[in-house]
Amino acid sequence: QVELAESGGGFVQAGDSLRVSCTAFGRPFSDSDMGWFRQAPGKEREFVGAINWSSSSWWLADSVKGRSTIARDNAKNTVYLQLDTLKPEDTAVYYCVAQAFGTWSTVESWRYWGQGTQVTVST
Repeated sequence: QVELAESGGGFVQAGDSLRVSCTAFGRPFSDSDMGWFRQAPGKEREFVGAINWSSSSWWLADSVKGRSTIARDNAKNTVYLQLDTLKPEDTAVYYCVAQAFGTWSTVESWRYWGQGTQVTVST
């Protein structure tokens, strides 16, 4: 059984940095794309970023571009999202995703989802 386990969420202040991690269990994902979505209260789930299997290609949403980094460690079956200069509008549940079959930014493209980790940014 495949499980994506997120960690690293928390309560931070605006301007702080945070790194969320996601480790996959049950099968290796070294040959699959991995990424992140987020969902704020009352809003649609939103694409944050994704990275291909070899780390040769990645894409970050405009909302976080310039202040975030996505990376992966295939030996650890883990993908990371570093968020810097956090803003209150970054407050959301962050979901890890794995194995895309279409456009990265589309929710329906991803086969596996984690349970999410809460990130709360105060003013």
